[in-house]
Amino acid sequence: MERGDRSVIPPADNVDLHETKMEFTNGLKKLQQKLEYLFLQKGIALLLVALLLGRALILSHLTPFALPFFAVVYIIKREKAPLVLFGLLVGSLTLSMGNAAFTFALCMLFLVSFKLFEAFSKRVVRILPYFVFGISFFTKCGYQFMVNGRTLTRYDSVMAGVEAGLALVLVFIFMQSIPFLTFHKRKKTLKTEEVISLIIMLASVMTGTIGWTIYDLSIEHILSRYLVILFAFTAGATVGSTVGVVTGLIFSLASVSSFFQMSLLAFSGLLGGLLKEGKRAGTAIGLIVATVLIGMYGETNTILMETIYESCAAILLLFLTPISLIDKLARHIPGTPEHAQDQQRYARKIRDITVRRVEQFSSVFQALSNSFSQPEKWQEDEEEQEFDFFLSHVTEKTCQTCFKKSQCWGNNFDKTYELMKNVMHEMDENTGTIPPQTFRQLDKHCNKAKKVRDAIHQELTVYQVNQQLKKQVQESRKLVAEQLLGVSAVMGDFAKEIQRDQENHHRQEEMMFDALQDFGIEIEHVEIYSLEPGNIDIDITLPNSSSLGECEKIIAPLLSDILNETIIVQSEESPGMGFCYATLRSAKAFIVETGVAHAAKGGGFLSGDSYSTIELGPGKYAVAISDGMGNGERAHHESSETLKLLQKILQSGIEEKVAIKSVNSVLSLRSTEEIFSTLDLAMIDLQNAEAKFLKIGSTPSFIKRGSKILKVESGNLPMGILQEFDVDVVSEQLRAGDLLIMMSDGVFEGPKHVENYELWMKRKLREIETDDPQAIADLVMEEVIRTRSGVIADDMTIAVVKISHNTPKWAAIPVRNRKMKIS
Repeated sequence: MERGDRSVIPPADNVDLHETKMEFTNGLKKLQQKLEYLFLQKGIALLLVALLLGRALILSHLTPFALPFFAVVYIIKREKAPLVLFGLLVGSLTLSMGNAAFTFALCMLFLVSFKLFEAFSKRVVRILPYFVFGISFFTKCGYQFMVNGRTLTRYDSVMAGVEAGLALVLVFIFMQSIPFLTFHKRKKTLKTEEVISLIIMLASVMTGTIGWTIYDLSIEHILSRYLVILFAFTAGATVGSTVGVVTGLIFSLASVSSFFQMSLLAFSGLLGGLLKEGKRAGTAIGLIVATVLIGMYGETNTILMETIYESCAAILLLFLTPISLIDKLARHIPGTPEHAQDQQRYARKIRDITVRRVEQFSSVFQALSNSFSQPEKWQEDEEEQEFDFFLSHVTEKTCQTCFKKSQCWGNNFDKTYELMKNVMHEMDENTGTIPPQTFRQLDKHCNKAKKVRDAIHQELTVYQVNQQLKKQVQESRKLVAEQLLGVSAVMGDFAKEIQRDQENHHRQEEMMFDALQDFGIEIEHVEIYSLEPGNIDIDITLPNSSSLGECEKIIAPLLSDILNETIIVQSEESPGMGFCYATLRSAKAFIVETGVAHAAKGGGFLSGDSYSTIELGPGKYAVAISDGMGNGERAHHESSETLKLLQKILQSGIEEKVAIKSVNSVLSLRSTEEIFSTLDLAMIDLQNAEAKFLKIGSTPSFIKRGSKILKVESGNLPMGILQEFDVDVVSEQLRAGDLLIMMSDGVFEGPKHVENYELWMKRKLREIETDDPQAIADLVMEEVIRTRSGVIADDMTIAVVKISHNTPKWAAIPVRNRKMKIS
């Protein structure tokens, strides 16, 4: 074999090693599945817990664990109740026959009374904790009464109340923690109270091991330290120290001699969690250090060595714990990296599902749009087919009984067909009449020329009506196809927006934080949501709210220089906890200021003109004027409805042309009467001052730039007249200081005794010296009304828009270190 071939085939030893490793991994998975089935589904875990809880003691003689555990298991997993009862009896029997008899009496009394209450009320589960409290208290009092020779001391009553109170609390704890011991599909995230309840249950179970030893090493100490370092390694110092305190507290209640262990467990949980970055070895070192430091106070060398050995045994159990089990536990505890990754994975899954569904909807709308778009070839075939039907109806009335039928349609089919077709087209174009020359050709070819002409004229009327209806249907289909395609495009863009991952800006946050600190500003936290040009979004937390406006005066100008973009303070909140939260966003490059003047015909209240200023998302601004047909209430209704519908469609993200065609379709199909409206729409991009003008039957608009007056116009018909029309979009680049003047025909054509309205309007606009939009609107309106001696001859509306640079109130502050620039 050549050398080149040897490098491709892996060595046999590596193949065997890989197969062995795979077999070992599969064997571990199968073993884990069998153990889970045996312990969880078969109830072995419940049996072992019941065995230890049956012999667990509080204050050396109280046994509050048996009844709550049995009661909760009976409610949650009733079929496992006999197994749990057997475990409790065996565990209590290891203490004494009296404890076994008392535990049996408690459980039997609970079963009988619960069955009785359950027969009368279905809400007995809600009062289960209080039910357990009553049974525990009276049964304990009765038991002490019988043991003490039919007397009950005050001490016995108090201790019975303490035991019953503990039983009541344990019911709530076991309700949260017992599902962990059963084969039960749980949600992945645990609540804080569920984690605490699980810890309390595990610590309570371990109190059943008090007194057990192996080679003079206490089992309870080994298991408790193992539990603490397991949670410390899994969830960190906070959870580790909490587990240590809770476990030590329960052990100290069970045995006063275990009070020393509380300090050791809490300290080891804290150190083990702090050193978890060093893997299991780091957590083990934390336990050893805590054991040595705590054990040096008041302990003999022999006891100290036993304590160290017990800690070493706990460390051995930690190293024997499979890492997969630790990761599985970590995914359930909030605050761990595994839990955060799990949540992010779940969020990404939901996001991908949402994107997939939105894309499916987008493809459905696109398919519907394609289905409504009829190909031209099909239209031609349909026209030929419709003419054949038309001709068959004519021949049925004329040629069917003619003796020359076989000669015309058999021998001279093509000639007859073309002649009939020419006659129909001539009659269609000449409104029911045909030229003499065409009639002579028909009379020469056919001996029933007049009858054929009358039949064609009669059928042509029906044919024209059908063609008109089909044309309207086709136009409506085309409009629906365009609307569906627009919706499909919007949903496709929305799916891409959802799929865009949120970027991490940790490095930029640190650089920005350092830059602000170097400038002498005390900052608690900086969080960057977006650094996209024109869409910057930053939140800053300050230690104290200040009335001096340092966010607006210092921080925003400083960030403007760092990001090379104008930043402004959008909002600033002071919740009263010693902190101030400020939200900083990108400032728009341009701002607009509007002024509007309007008047109804004859000084009335309702004008047929309507106007609207529309915010179209971030960085876009639109001004629209609509003029309804005529004057009065109906014209006002038509124009206002036109603008309302247009505003909603534009804000949904649909393209401007499709939006206007949709409004036109609604106006043309809503009524059979001649109802139409004009529309004058200007859309201004506030980042680059580019303006798009869409004029539908409206008058020209004007741009005043210094002494120059520019006209903007388009030749589109008003909406509602034609069902299908093309929308011309006129684009103009505006500049800072420009004035955009839009008006209805009542203003443009309002001056009396004026031949050229455009020249008159340009002259008046040029003569106006002010640049205040409202003043310009009022002055133009006043000039128009003055030419008619104060008479308002038509509805009039004029809107003036001033374009200005968005100059921040405070200038940018340069950063001393230019390397701090954030890209």
